[in-house]
Amino acid sequence: MNLFRKLALAALATTIPMGTALAADVITVPTSTPVEMPIYENPGFDWNGFYAGVYGSAQNGQTSGTQYGLGVQAGVNAQFDFYLLGAEVAVHGLTGGVGETTYGQILGRAGLVVTDDVLIYAAGGYGIDLGPPDESDALLGGGVELAVTDSISVEAQYLHGFPLNGGNAKDQFTVGANFHF
Repeated sequence: MNLFRKLALAALATTIPMGTALAADVITVPTSTPVEMPIYENPGFDWNGFYAGVYGSAQNGQTSGTQYGLGVQAGVNAQFDFYLLGAEVAVHGLTGGVGETTYGQILGRAGLVVTDDVLIYAAGGYGIDLGPPDESDALLGGGVELAVTDSISVEAQYLHGFPLNGGNAKDQFTVGANFHF
């Protein structure tokens, strides 16, 4: 045999096993991917903005006795991280004790957002009897507010009225609900 045929046979003998080896490679399919699962983050209740609500009130004064009533309130809050500042105006009618009257108040609120849905706050302001007797008070107290849906909260509040005019110190308890805009 001549030299050329021996080289051609040697080349053919070495290439045939390589072709079959390539054809026999295992095809792999990944069974999982490193994709992260989406995480839902509940942003919590948004205390920022305007609100309006209704409440029931019980007020006890040294000379006026215990009076009960219903009221309406409106206010605005601004939340900074877990701090809250706000202002509120409220009017409620009272009956019982020594008679009927209407009581109005202007309050400032400063509080802490304890959890996404719970707010505790201190409140202070000015209160005035809009009917007889002619009395006005400096108000100081606090409360707790709990978010029950994305736009509704319930609150309980206590205020003490230090008499500025009239000499009738008052203790006021309110429980109500607010709608947040």
